[in-house]
Amino acid sequence: MPVFPLGAHADAGGVRFAVASTSADAVEVCLIDGTDGALGEKRVALTERTFGVWHGYLTGVTPGQRYGYRVHGPYRPWDGVRANPAKILVDPYARRITGRVTDLHAARGWVDDPMTGLLNTVDSLGHVPLSVVTEPDVLAAGPRPDVPWSETVITELHVRGYTKLHPEVPPEHRGTYLGLAHPAVVEHLRALGVTAVELLPVASIAEEPPLLQSGRTNYWGYATLGFLAPHAGYASVPGAEIEEFRAMVAALHAAGIEVILDFVPNHTAEGGVGGTTLSYRGLDAPAYYSLGGNGHDADITGTGNTLDSGSPTVIRLVCDAMRHWVTVFGVDGFRIDLASVLGRPRSGAFDPNAPLLTAISVDPVLSRVKLIAEPWDATGEGYRVGGFGVAWSEWNGRYRDAVRDFWRGHGGIGEVASRLTGSSDLYRLSGRRPWASVNFVTAHDGFTLRDLVSYEHKHNEANGEHNRDGTDDNRSQNFGVEGETTSPVLVSRRLATARAMLATLLLSTGTPMLLGGDELWRTQGGNNNAYCLDDETSWVDWTDDEAAALTAFTARVAEIRRSSPALHRDRFYRDGEVLWWHPSGRRMGGHDWHDGNLHSLGLLRAEWLLLLHAGDPALAATLPRGGPFTPVLDSTRPDGHPVSTRPLPGRTTITLPPRSLLLLRTS
Repeated sequence: MPVFPLGAHADAGGVRFAVASTSADAVEVCLIDGTDGALGEKRVALTERTFGVWHGYLTGVTPGQRYGYRVHGPYRPWDGVRANPAKILVDPYARRITGRVTDLHAARGWVDDPMTGLLNTVDSLGHVPLSVVTEPDVLAAGPRPDVPWSETVITELHVRGYTKLHPEVPPEHRGTYLGLAHPAVVEHLRALGVTAVELLPVASIAEEPPLLQSGRTNYWGYATLGFLAPHAGYASVPGAEIEEFRAMVAALHAAGIEVILDFVPNHTAEGGVGGTTLSYRGLDAPAYYSLGGNGHDADITGTGNTLDSGSPTVIRLVCDAMRHWVTVFGVDGFRIDLASVLGRPRSGAFDPNAPLLTAISVDPVLSRVKLIAEPWDATGEGYRVGGFGVAWSEWNGRYRDAVRDFWRGHGGIGEVASRLTGSSDLYRLSGRRPWASVNFVTAHDGFTLRDLVSYEHKHNEANGEHNRDGTDDNRSQNFGVEGETTSPVLVSRRLATARAMLATLLLSTGTPMLLGGDELWRTQGGNNNAYCLDDETSWVDWTDDEAAALTAFTARVAEIRRSSPALHRDRFYRDGEVLWWHPSGRRMGGHDWHDGNLHSLGLLRAEWLLLLHAGDPALAATLPRGGPFTPVLDSTRPDGHPVSTRPLPGRTTITLPPRSLLLLRTS
């Protein structure tokens, strides 16, 4: 009987089940019927075992059947082995998952102390999620947008939060896959100049133990239970998540917009050894998790557990899951959460050629889609910006920090200059192109753009962790007042600085990534870690007074970028292709790059002159020789249109307002 593929696969006569567990003595597939409170169960032993895979064929089983596994075997937590047949387990290869954890005690495999040999014999059936047999996979049809990297503009957004309050989306579709597919939402993204949406996690999510204990939810979704199943909570009709996800992808593709998934193959929702037994821990913890001494989980993710990127079981699961999203759902790429973990087998030293990173990058399917690494993990050793292989683009955290610092009058001019021109110091030596630098100023993790210019300190009290969670390194500014203000002067200064940062992002060399909702002037009230707040704190407000103007400004800058190959070039600059200009009217000299009082910079490349002034007082700046120079974009104006577009001769002295960006065309 065939061992692969893993999972539950239906045909005309029944279903073939296959699940990996090298440590089990016996495995049962459990067929579940009935309703909540009156569930029935039929257990069938999988008697075939090949290459560490337990498998069998059950006749008469059809799609829609709920099922799980029970594993019999050793329970030696001090060795990391935790088989407990009282716990019904989700199939790691489930295509659909239903239900949620309703009883934390029943979901745990231990009593009193997770490191003793005392099992929790409470049956978890009825209290934990179940797998569901699906129809045979249908491959994604239709052409893909296939947008070149150099032309890509990404927006990162949350499926639920982006449309939950959208006034044009039908109430029953708000916060769902179909909400994101609604023509009004798709048209907004298209008009904004977006070519790809990067969705926060959409693979099946389960709350981690600390959130279950406090009755909170993992809103962001960085707590994967099933890596192949779309999250059921984002479907407008229960059980229709597969069809609705496919419909969403099709609608976005029809508008020329790619779909990139934030994928989380570094840990699971089970937490540490004191957590739950929902799937991986009960099936074969040593094959899935990186274990430390005495059976404890190694934790380089900050979540309590770490998937072992050196394990063949994990490598197979991750690659199979990613291929499934590409071939069946039609997604166009992945942003890998805490991707440094994938380069640290058994939580060891980082290696860009580690087995899992290599397996993804050479896979015949995955090597053809966009691959983005979040190049850090929860340790200092894991900070690897610029350290990944040639197949990978990366979230460039150094770009974020440099641009934030520049626009608040901190940091060195040399650092921001390197980030504006594609970060060749990080990516050229590995053979990558400028688009390998995914540039961003804001992301889901941290302040929104509005909060970045409104708060100097985090305000995370609503998270229930006494404001101890979230970073303190925000590099933000509040212009003298912490939080919201009714002062027209302060509001104007904040908006002007925000527009300057948006324009900097979209006019830098590299791949720009916007945070969905920033264009609508969204605030989280100073919360920089709203991971557990599924409410108006996290949902996008489409009716803010500044939303229309800021959206139009963002769209204008994106169109300027799109219209000029020089503003989205796919190769690094060579010597002589860039002129750095001092506002006094000369080229930047060696000593200028170390001038801590210099907060202004000019960049002349091809037909464009970009002037940035982050100082508070206005500044007289002399243009280079040549020209004429025609103003095209002025960040101090709400719509971005300069007061005058009259061409200016070379050597003209102009006034740069405080916190301003000016773009001029040279031909």
